[in-house]
Amino acid sequence: MDIKANRASTKYTQREQLLRLLWCFSSLLFQLSPRPLFGFRRALLRLFGARVGRAVNVYPSAVVVMPWNLEIGDFSSVGENALVYNLGKVTIGAQATISQRAHLCAGTHDYCDPAMPLLKPPITIGDQAWICADAFVGPGVAVGEGAVVGARAVAVKDVEPWSVVVGNPSRKVGVRKLR
Repeated sequence: MDIKANRASTKYTQREQLLRLLWCFSSLLFQLSPRPLFGFRRALLRLFGARVGRAVNVYPSAVVVMPWNLEIGDFSSVGENALVYNLGKVTIGAQATISQRAHLCAGTHDYCDPAMPLLKPPITIGDQAWICADAFVGPGVAVGEGAVVGARAVAVKDVEPWSVVVGNPSRKVGVRKLR
């Protein structure tokens, strides 16, 4: 993580402030939309700058803090009550699953500085990865292709492709094998 670059990017531009204000009101439409209207929610996210692939399912109770910092590949899903706290860029690959109540946290503070400036390290979720229910993926973490972050796991370090991690902090317990 490049602390100096992150420190330089701590302030929000006027454009971002305006977008956040507009998104506050638009996100109500997002949340109130009927569950099957995935196309409507994809369109609303795209309207606010998200790069959303084909057949992406984002559920109405999912929270996306800054759509313009979100990229989701084809055939992926963001489940019920998932939180995409994307102060920094969050990239979710194709055919990836973010399960219910999962938390992707691309924002933190530099606790070594008494002013505790905001940092926005990006998160990358690889193609075919699965972030299970209630799991937490921390700032600056890359979850490799096909990896599984188990239910309630806390991933604060990169997760190798096709590995399975569990626990707090997460530890590798296996390798995912597809049939």
